[in-house]
Amino acid sequence: MTSGIHHVTAITRDVQANVDFWMGFLGLSLVKQTAGFEDAEQLHLFYGDPAGSPGSLVSFLVWQDGAPGRVGHGRVAEIALAIPAARIGDWLTRAMQRGLRIEGPTREFGEPVLRLRDPDGIIVKLVGTDAPETGWPAAPSRIRAVTIWSDVPEQTAAFLRPFGYRIGPQDAAVTRLLSDADAIDIRDASGFVPGIPGTGVIDHVALRVSDSAALQGHHAALNKRNAGDVTVHDRRYFTSLYVREPGETLIELATDGPGMAVDEAPDSLGRTLMFPPQVADPDDLRLRLPQFARPGEERIRMRELPFVHRLRQPNQPDGSVLVLLHGTGGTETDLMPLAHRIAPHATLLGVRGRSAEEGVARFFRRLTMTTFDQDDIRAEAEAFAAFWQGALAGYDLDPARITVMGYSNGANFAAAVMGLQPGLIRRAILMRPMAVLEDLPRADLAGLAVLTLAGARDPYGPHAPRLNDWLAAQGADLDARVVQAGHDLTADDLTAAAGWMAGA
Repeated sequence: MTSGIHHVTAITRDVQANVDFWMGFLGLSLVKQTAGFEDAEQLHLFYGDPAGSPGSLVSFLVWQDGAPGRVGHGRVAEIALAIPAARIGDWLTRAMQRGLRIEGPTREFGEPVLRLRDPDGIIVKLVGTDAPETGWPAAPSRIRAVTIWSDVPEQTAAFLRPFGYRIGPQDAAVTRLLSDADAIDIRDASGFVPGIPGTGVIDHVALRVSDSAALQGHHAALNKRNAGDVTVHDRRYFTSLYVREPGETLIELATDGPGMAVDEAPDSLGRTLMFPPQVADPDDLRLRLPQFARPGEERIRMRELPFVHRLRQPNQPDGSVLVLLHGTGGTETDLMPLAHRIAPHATLLGVRGRSAEEGVARFFRRLTMTTFDQDDIRAEAEAFAAFWQGALAGYDLDPARITVMGYSNGANFAAAVMGLQPGLIRRAILMRPMAVLEDLPRADLAGLAVLTLAGARDPYGPHAPRLNDWLAAQGADLDARVVQAGHDLTADDLTAAAGWMAGA
């Protein structure tokens, strides 16, 4: 019977820091990068041995700048990786040279253990085992164990035993389950808080199954046990079954095949961004997924600025920049596909609004459909000015070559910034805009070039003339147009914006 851990999947909020740690420090190979199968807008990275072997794989869903989760019962809390016992001292030295905080060595179940955290705070243990010596430096060879926190540890252990695990030794509040290849440690977390999904948290552990027939057998057995919701999915590289054990930790069963080499040559695993078959437009999606550099490659150092943002460089940048301000409920990447079509060689700087009323992102608070929090607009405009100056300095941007492109709430915010911070924005494309300041200020907008695109059938369209009149009165070089559309963007917006950019 095939048994043991197939892979572990966690969630990261910083793809570059994640790559630098798991590839750069630990030395694992990046064997697959793909858009997510459940949510294609999530980048999914797989690290492991160079062949991407089951049992060596640690994967991460990228929630770039996403909200943190919480470790608690119902979660995998720790991952342990196998290293040769003789290399404990080398890894301790390597961590200290990198400035990483590391604890140990201590002993757990008779094995020497070093304990450290990855950039998201996930506990990673390096466990000295009988792993073969392959010279130094050498990456961990496989997953040694995971630790599950459960408030019903006996039930959790009983649930996992049919998948090739047997009861092993106990150490205080931890019971060890053993397979022929690795271990699952179950910590009694009774009375502790439940886990919450988010960044810095392990999402699930996957256990090995030989093939689809064996997976079907487990599926039938789980249904017979009334194990709750059981779902089966084709993940291209393996077929997966998902179920929650009695303590609520998500358990996956994953087949060994077809493997990571099903769509890439074995000697070039992880070099190409892959897309699930259901993705209709991979070129657009590629623009929305975060970029990263491998260890040793040139990269942009992202800056800590007042607004969450995403910087995307084209293959052949021409020095121009489009700053993108999304609409209500959007994200910093929403406008990137459109912006890339408008200006294929421009660097794209997407900005995320900081107002999160009603659970959606905006650039300022809304009171009714057409009235807005004036104090919040002014405060956010000041914060945006600080962001702007930080971005100019941090990313070496030429203000004369920056165009702000906003849609709906983002366009309204850009227009407000023009009045409250005159001279900051020099060029702008405002799609479906309206004036949100109740008292439009007198401002010197000479030298500002603006294209406004109102929708002929947009319910907010009747509010656009007030903004246009104000822009013209303040001296802006205004090109005000109406496209045959509602509030949503259409191909006419692309045509108009691209033509305006080309002629400006």
